[in-house]
Amino acid sequence: MLRKGLLAVAALAAALVAALYLVGSGLFGRHWGPAPPNPTPRSEESVVARADAQTAAAGAIGVAHPKQVLFGDLHVHSTFSLDAFMMALPTGGGEGAHPVNDACDFARYCSALDFWSINDHALSLTPTAWRETVASVRACNAVAGDAGDPDLSAFLGWEWTQVGTNPDNHYGHKNVIFRDLADGQVPTRPIASRAPATDAGDATPGTLAYGLLGLSQPNRDSMDLVRYFHDMTSVPACPEGVPEREISQDCRESAATPAELFAKLDDWGFDSLVIPHGTTWGFYTPPGSAWDKQLKGAMHDPTRQKLIEVFSGHGNSEEYRSWREVRFAKDGTPQCPVAVPGYLPGCRRAGEIIRKRCVAAGEAAGECAKRAEEAQRNYVEAGLLGHLTVPGARPDDWLDANQCTDCFQPAFNYRPRSSVQYIMALRNFADPATPRRFAFGFLASSDNHTGRPGTGYKEYARDSMTEARLTTAALKFLPVEPPGGKAIPRSRPWKKRPTGMDFFAVREAERASSFFLTGGLVAVHSAGRDRDAIWNALERREVYGTSGPRILLWFDLLNPPGSKGRPLPMGSDTKLSEAPIFQVRAVGSFRQKPGCPPDAARALGPERLEKLCHGQCYFPGDRRRQIRRIEVVRIRPQQRPGEPVDGLIEDPWRSFACEPGAAGCSVTFSDPDFVTSSRDALYYVRAIEEPSLAVGADPLRCERDAKGRCVRVHPCKEGDDCLAQTEERAWSSPVFVAYEEEGS
Repeated sequence: MLRKGLLAVAALAAALVAALYLVGSGLFGRHWGPAPPNPTPRSEESVVARADAQTAAAGAIGVAHPKQVLFGDLHVHSTFSLDAFMMALPTGGGEGAHPVNDACDFARYCSALDFWSINDHALSLTPTAWRETVASVRACNAVAGDAGDPDLSAFLGWEWTQVGTNPDNHYGHKNVIFRDLADGQVPTRPIASRAPATDAGDATPGTLAYGLLGLSQPNRDSMDLVRYFHDMTSVPACPEGVPEREISQDCRESAATPAELFAKLDDWGFDSLVIPHGTTWGFYTPPGSAWDKQLKGAMHDPTRQKLIEVFSGHGNSEEYRSWREVRFAKDGTPQCPVAVPGYLPGCRRAGEIIRKRCVAAGEAAGECAKRAEEAQRNYVEAGLLGHLTVPGARPDDWLDANQCTDCFQPAFNYRPRSSVQYIMALRNFADPATPRRFAFGFLASSDNHTGRPGTGYKEYARDSMTEARLTTAALKFLPVEPPGGKAIPRSRPWKKRPTGMDFFAVREAERASSFFLTGGLVAVHSAGRDRDAIWNALERREVYGTSGPRILLWFDLLNPPGSKGRPLPMGSDTKLSEAPIFQVRAVGSFRQKPGCPPDAARALGPERLEKLCHGQCYFPGDRRRQIRRIEVVRIRPQQRPGEPVDGLIEDPWRSFACEPGAAGCSVTFSDPDFVTSSRDALYYVRAIEEPSLAVGADPLRCERDAKGRCVRVHPCKEGDDCLAQTEERAWSSPVFVAYEEEGS
């Protein structure tokens, strides 16, 4: 009898293991594969009408013989990306699959862009998914008509998504984009990031663990997620030290640092651009991170890394501030910085929360002060997970801690020493004879995760047109540790887990979701509509970014040496021995009509129009918004090692009010200090539109006391578009002017 019982238990255990294995192998899940794009190109009449309106606007403001200004989005994810996949699962409130063809159709009919690129996370792209991505991008271009004058150009790329464990090994996220599409002109596999080395080994779950995940929520979405995980983690790593073309296409290529990434791209030898983005986003960037290390040696490739994203649906990364989110002692110990006007460090708020609880519990003032200091220390030692050191803290308890309260639509938990302005002020003096600097052109994009390039054309449908669900999607499907617990009057230290597992601790998801926006656009001054002309404009940095609206912007140096009356456009690099003279011209974006234009409605039909565009498309009227002012930023890069950057970034250096009611705004200015200061400078401009409503423009909706301190917050919630007034804008690429002594 006992033997039969043991056999029954063994059989049951074997059956359970078998079930776990079958479920964990993805047998019951589906691969969310591709579909063909809609075969109808945008009407020639609509493309021509937009070009004619742009030419008329340029002429009215005095731009002679303008290049075409084409608008695009160079940062788009389909549900081939893991985070996008989880966000799309219907049981988590998602809309289902958004493959690459959805991005093609959205760019063509909903947002009516001129170009876009796909940038799924390379880590998520299996060999099958990569081949399907290449085929889908080619299919999108095949619909575009004449290759010399297409209605839409689609570029191929991926995202190199690196996250460090500390400021020293964090390099951040970079989009890799390729010029060409034909066989033999693009890599046969993407290059993912590789996690920094640790002593904890490989924490990748196995098949049985995936089976447990699937059986814990036995529904279609969980089975699809298990299939996704299994397919993604079953790809073997590529061998190191082997030439790229000699490696199988069915392995996972990776690079631990930017230097490794650039070396592998060099080995492939194809035309590519590497575009850093989200540099200040504190959701994943370790506190204390700075970009100084990325200017050293092979960590920067100026032939590929020519552009940087200043704005996206994840917020603004432009502005530098002198405050710090953490400070470090000489021995590397993290310390809590003091609060300053406009910035409350999270560690200080942690101390405040614990102190108030301690006082309410009847403890002595001295004891409560000690506990507040302990809370500050625990917070900074926990890094990204500092909020978990305060048991029972709700998102509202943190008020506006860690946020740049005087920045334009800032990224969440802002990191100022990774801002674009800080980056542009840096120099590396390893070779004193030829100091290095970054010479980035500026662009913006969406970072959309639902296959929707260019979502910023209208401010609506926050839950679909932004990534508001992105930070909460994992809570539904992954074994994350909740931040709850009893609100006790004492902080607790965070106990680090094995490599990779700290990622599954909750990252202030509810607070972060308030900071997602509809996203920006990149604009190029292009000699034509074809992909080569667009690529050439990107290469020469004749580009600018907008926070979403299609603002027209020109920024020129009027007196370059030997120009014979020919100005140099934004993105140019030159030398001068006299004061530079600049001209800015800007025209506001068209106000939008409700609904969609007839050609989009005809091409998609009512059902797909509603599903993909949510019934709203780019549909310009004949009235433009006013440009209120032009702001000029001057940055004078470091002249010596360790020179503080605080005095080198002047924002705004100049500001010019625009004439009310005018069709556009034109400003001419000079820098009389250039010669007397005898130092290099770069200049860029912002064209600021009249106030309008935008999704997430006031993410926390603080109530403030008489001293301006935030005392209560009202974060954005699901189902709320969270509209607030903002001043939409465009950022030009800089003009770089090196000082040269007269006669040299």
